[in-house]
Amino acid sequence: MKTTPFTEKHIALGAKMHEFAGYNMPIEYSGIIDEHMTVCNGVGVFDVSHMGEFWVKGPHALEFIQQVTSNNAAVLTPGKVQYTCFPNETGGIVDDLLVYCYEPEKYMLVVNAANIEKDWNWCVSHNTVGAELENSSDNIGQLAIQGPKAVEVLQKLTPVNLSEIPYYQFKVGEFAGVPQVILSNTGYTGAGGFEVYFYPGDALKIWEAIFEAGAPEGIKPIGLGARDTLRLEMGFCLYGNDIDDTTSPLEAGLGWITKFVEGKNFTNRAALEQQKAAGVTRKLVGFEMIDRGIPRHGYALTDTEGHVIGHVTSGTMSPTRKIGIGLGYVTAELAKPGTTICLDNRGRKLKAQVVKPPFRK
Repeated sequence: MKTTPFTEKHIALGAKMHEFAGYNMPIEYSGIIDEHMTVCNGVGVFDVSHMGEFWVKGPHALEFIQQVTSNNAAVLTPGKVQYTCFPNETGGIVDDLLVYCYEPEKYMLVVNAANIEKDWNWCVSHNTVGAELENSSDNIGQLAIQGPKAVEVLQKLTPVNLSEIPYYQFKVGEFAGVPQVILSNTGYTGAGGFEVYFYPGDALKIWEAIFEAGAPEGIKPIGLGARDTLRLEMGFCLYGNDIDDTTSPLEAGLGWITKFVEGKNFTNRAALEQQKAAGVTRKLVGFEMIDRGIPRHGYALTDTEGHVIGHVTSGTMSPTRKIGIGLGYVTAELAKPGTTICLDNRGRKLKAQVVKPPFRK
């Protein structure tokens, strides 16, 4: 298994480790519920150094990004971040990602750990405009410091005024005595905070500084288990569960990152435009359990008469709501919030209600 700059630190702290995307990663430390509530109410630190980072540079950088991503990167100015996806040629999604605009001819793409090789091959094979591509995934470390007390903790370590960095924007500056650290007001938890990017050689220095600064606020390391429950409470998609090569961005409720603007001829645009005009036959929805039960990935979803209408893509017992919540694809006519549907839990028909995420207000 691959390691991150913090793998030995996780093991020393007693984390429950497991393989994820080829990496030896911490799943939990003190328990998923405790870690989840720590992030909701205080501050927690996630090792996300396994994520992939590609640089796109040169006079054709923007042209390349406009061709391979669904969102309109032309609106980005230096210091801004955009959520987007790589559409494939058959209506699905290669991956979802973030685009960081450094300069007019310099961008960073942040992709999912499990898809680094797949995404890199996709970018290389679709680079018909001569953009300069560089895979820096092994040369960048990343921590996500999340929670309502995150900014208070991080501000102790940098002269950069973090309160002046809006959501989905970033600055590059000194952090914990380390120069050229990316300080990004982004995250996957819905609890606020920053993601910081740095060279692996500075990783442990940054880790120690963050935990020392956060000690008065009860800062804790957080595993991937709580990362998943936090993102699910917000209704954020997870690649491989809620979106994949067979799900269109329009079916997944990602029409807001699929921009059919003039001059942007991205992969499979014509088919997606046609799908938008015709309307999708299935939609990704959020649902809350009415009956007691925990939705699990792959469970069938039915109408009240027992006809299968889709399946659960993500589900859990909500740590903050104490009820079962989930995401899943259902037929378009049953996707309206307030609709009663059923979860087939090993033959038991349990009632649920379609709702619009987030589940955690």
